[in-house]
Amino acid sequence: MMGWYGGGMGVGAWIMMGLFWVLLIGAIVWLVVALTGQSRRSGPVSGGYGPWDAGQGRTESAPRTPSPLELLDRRLAAGEIDVATYQQTRAALLDSRGGQP
Repeated sequence: MMGWYGGGMGVGAWIMMGLFWVLLIGAIVWLVVALTGQSRRSGPVSGGYGPWDAGQGRTESAPRTPSPLELLDRRLAAGEIDVATYQQTRAALLDSRGGQP
């Protein structure tokens, strides 16, 4: 019979073929995890926490709204209002709060 001489593949060849496939599949899995992990890190600005961090004491806080005085300072710095308007508005805000900033 032709093709049956030589005994076929030996044990060492089977081991090498199995090792090759394990390494190839491992490399593909590593590549997929590395690429999806990279997009997850650069994704939302929520601190990078996801469902895997649930229950570990980390909570996402809502963005802080600036106080009226901070808004007034920003408007002066941006040049939207002049110094006289800034001083009048700041005095009115402080009076309405009883002198507390």
